[in-house]
Amino acid sequence: MTNKGTPLVEMRDISISFGGIKAVDHVTIDLYPGEVVGLLGHNGAGKSTLIKCLSGAYQMDSGEIFINGDKAEIRSPRDARSYNIETIYQTLALADNLDAASNLFLGRELVGPGGFLNDIAMEAETRKIMGRLNPNFRKFNVPVSALSGGQRQSVAIARAVYFNAKILIMDEPTAALGPHETQMVAELIAELKKQGLGIFLIEHDIHAVMELCDRAVVMKNGQRVGTVNVGDVTDDDILGMIILGKKPPQAY
Repeated sequence: MTNKGTPLVEMRDISISFGGIKAVDHVTIDLYPGEVVGLLGHNGAGKSTLIKCLSGAYQMDSGEIFINGDKAEIRSPRDARSYNIETIYQTLALADNLDAASNLFLGRELVGPGGFLNDIAMEAETRKIMGRLNPNFRKFNVPVSALSGGQRQSVAIARAVYFNAKILIMDEPTAALGPHETQMVAELIAELKKQGLGIFLIEHDIHAVMELCDRAVVMKNGQRVGTVNVGDVTDDDILGMIILGKKPPQAY
């Protein structure tokens, strides 16, 4: 994939250590609008730690982050949100006893005259955003605990997009989902790409990366092994990068 123009995100020369152990060692990655970049590597490779510097969960020891070409100061999740960065963790952070609208506006509820919750407006806005992302979603009036895994992902993604996410971090979005649910998430990601969002996908599953991502970044022992255009490599190429730290000729 050939990208032109200014990256949506550029993380330059990022390093972070914990107790003398370098979890991320001078790593540079970037992300363009309408692109999905997968981050792969064994547990402890540094991929989640690197992305937590972008989400504000960790503060890097050195390096720089640029958003749309401008230097960004990200010291907390609140800072990250101010740059339209949203994170969807594997746990999804949904309140199981509440319906989709209540989850979408959780902590940011719409209030009408007199200070009462405007449930009608919140449901209308939820229907509108779900219509954009997942037109087949119908279960607006049941607790999210009654939803399937793919439908729950829809609610979590809708919440991020409604509040103007431009950069989305997704942590293994298809983990523990069946084929139908995985396809639903793939369609959601395709729709987000069309809308110009940039997505970092933290993954262990090479097949998911090959299906969902435009580029893949492989990390090992806190360092970047290389970056590849997914269409130019095979599963075995990426596996060799993960296990052996071996770069195929197509890597850069």
